[in-house]
Amino acid sequence: LAWAGLKEQRRARRWGVFFKILTFAYLAVFLMLMLDLPGAKELPGKDHTAVIKLKGLIADGTAAGSEKINKLLRTAFKDKKTRGVVLEINSPGGTPVEAVSIYDEIRRLRKEYPDIKLYAVVRDLCASGGYYIASAADEIYANESSIVGSIGVRMDGFGFEALMTKLGIERRTITAGKNKALLDPFKPEDPAQRAHVQAMLEQVHQKFIDDVKAGRGDRLKPTEDMFSGLIWSGKSALDLGLIDGFADTQTVAREQIGVEHLVTYEAKKTLLKQLADDVGGVTASALKKLWTEQAGEPILLR
Repeated sequence: LAWAGLKEQRRARRWGVFFKILTFAYLAVFLMLMLDLPGAKELPGKDHTAVIKLKGLIADGTAAGSEKINKLLRTAFKDKKTRGVVLEINSPGGTPVEAVSIYDEIRRLRKEYPDIKLYAVVRDLCASGGYYIASAADEIYANESSIVGSIGVRMDGFGFEALMTKLGIERRTITAGKNKALLDPFKPEDPAQRAHVQAMLEQVHQKFIDDVKAGRGDRLKPTEDMFSGLIWSGKSALDLGLIDGFADTQTVAREQIGVEHLVTYEAKKTLLKQLADDVGGVTASALKKLWTEQAGEPILLR
């Protein structure tokens, strides 16, 4: 009995140590996550240049969507320590509605806070909806090798009717309203429907043009192709008046705003989201290292 009691005590002691270690590890991870949350290292406590990064597709629900970007813009402008705002753009564009929403919010905030200038800084790409938004800024800066422009509107689709015929497949669609199956890819294109959609795109395109002109004013040097959807290098964009000069975020903060201290405004992640991102980052790094060792050359994970 004494021996059994001793074994039980040892077992209980081992479990006690295990749970203590587990609790300590949990607390350590929790504290690390708290310290690594976006914005925790750069709380706006002194005069600063606010930086907001608009990256990727501009669409509802994305990191570059109007709901998130507009909220960050409002927060940055309202901060009493903000001396200027840099909207750093690296985007191929997105939906017209989302781009217009951000464009309008920038114009509104500029009127509400006339002493705070907003500068758009282009990274690699500022095309279509990305440039739409940039044109609302006080000034636009880019790199000579940046890609700028694409002032146009597009709608993509396919036509599968020939393939359907070849395969002997018949499309059966029942509609109430003769145009309800508008642009059905499994039926021959209807010229009247195409003309209707073309007219709709022209309206959206004209608003795009009007807003760019309103934002850029007499700095634009319009050409026949400026609003055709073409893209230009930063160097050509400067010649056309699409941008105001060459500079990165730090240069704009120093030379235009006069405050070099940068504070990045970004949406805070939940602990669960942060943990998922951290684990994903570690996994990606491990895979990259493994692949490099096996293949003998670096790869990019996108």
